[in-house]
Amino acid sequence: MKIITQKKYIFSFLFVCLSTYYLFAQSQTVRVIQDPKFEQLLNGKRKINASLSVNDSYKIQIYSGGSENAKKTLNEFRQEFSDIDATIVFNTPNYKVWVGNFRTRIEAEKTLAEIKDKYNNVFLIKPSR
Repeated sequence: MKIITQKKYIFSFLFVCLSTYYLFAQSQTVRVIQDPKFEQLLNGKRKINASLSVNDSYKIQIYSGGSENAKKTLNEFRQEFSDIDATIVFNTPNYKVWVGNFRTRIEAEKTLAEIKDKYNNVFLIKPSR
């Protein structure tokens, strides 16, 4: 009886060893499937985060007044100076058009000299939060 039992144990042990040899817990490759709009959202978020560092940068204000004129001024500026970032900021009761995101005052003053001829009441600012 003991011999038969030992044969069963050996057989079952070998069966378990051989069967686990072919089992895999995880695959070594990872596949990520994402919606293409996700990348657009990330790029938008990166752009917003880049513009949030207003404490360390200088900006140039080219307009302060009503909403419609601010939008018109912003569009005109973007057509003339497409390489400089521009945005509209609302401070009660005026809409302001701020351009640039300059790390140093010297950079800002160079750009200010370039655009001073095109816009009235242009001046350099260092916004605070």
